[in-house]
Amino acid sequence: MRLGIVAHRATPTNLALAAEAPPGVEAIVLPPLAALHVLRPGDVALGRLDVRATVDGVEDGLWHLERLAGGGITVFNGSSALCLAHDKRLTATALRSAGLPHPFTVSVHEGRREPPLPFPFVLKPRFGSWGTDVMLCADEAAWRSAVSNLSTRGWFSRRGALAQELVPPLGHDLRILVARGRVIGAVKRVAPPGEWRTNIALGATRRPVDPPPVAQELALAAAETIGGDLVGVDLLPTGPGAYVVLELNGAVDFTLDYAPAGNVYAAAVGALVGGPRLAAIA
Repeated sequence: MRLGIVAHRATPTNLALAAEAPPGVEAIVLPPLAALHVLRPGDVALGRLDVRATVDGVEDGLWHLERLAGGGITVFNGSSALCLAHDKRLTATALRSAGLPHPFTVSVHEGRREPPLPFPFVLKPRFGSWGTDVMLCADEAAWRSAVSNLSTRGWFSRRGALAQELVPPLGHDLRILVARGRVIGAVKRVAPPGEWRTNIALGATRRPVDPPPVAQELALAAAETIGGDLVGVDLLPTGPGAYVVLELNGAVDFTLDYAPAGNVYAAAVGALVGGPRLAAIA
């Protein structure tokens, strides 16, 4: 059996996943077009297509994942799951339909002048990652400044933005890693001083954590809602023992910090193709 990790880049996470293939499984990282030529019925593909660097959509290859599935290849993180994870407008609709807690979200298009939500709220790209162009609108002046900034962004004219009610920032969040209906790891992401966003790309730090059962159950429900087989689920705390789902990441990068007592990469691969499941979180 081959496990094809379908991605445009051999990131450290993708290479670490490939390195943990169990005996009898050949794991390779390959781009979508190559996957069509290399993988055969009976093989397994893991979609790891990310958001484009221009934050205006998902990387090319969704159609290739559909072709693989139609050709008798088992596809995890297929095109539907990746779209539901990366398109935050679709994420909001799916979570709301499932009755899961999620900040109230509306679309914002070019030409809008009136604030779309009561202050404070957050403006963000519909297809976003790394904290890029995520803006806090605390008042009218901040909103007008954000609108001015958005007018210079190509992604905004092509895709529009989202306005989302602000969950009062506590300086940290939880990212929980879910593999085929099982929590295999988690970290607490702590924002640096003076920063309200918890993105690692913006200087946040990771701390291993054993997430409480209520957080694990919410992460599992969110992953199931979008049909995600290997996803990161970002939860914001709203009070003692309470969380909301902020986002899901269909091409989540992770490190051994997510399960320091085990091997989170082996646990992820084991959930997909069998073999040892060595994560520290049951």
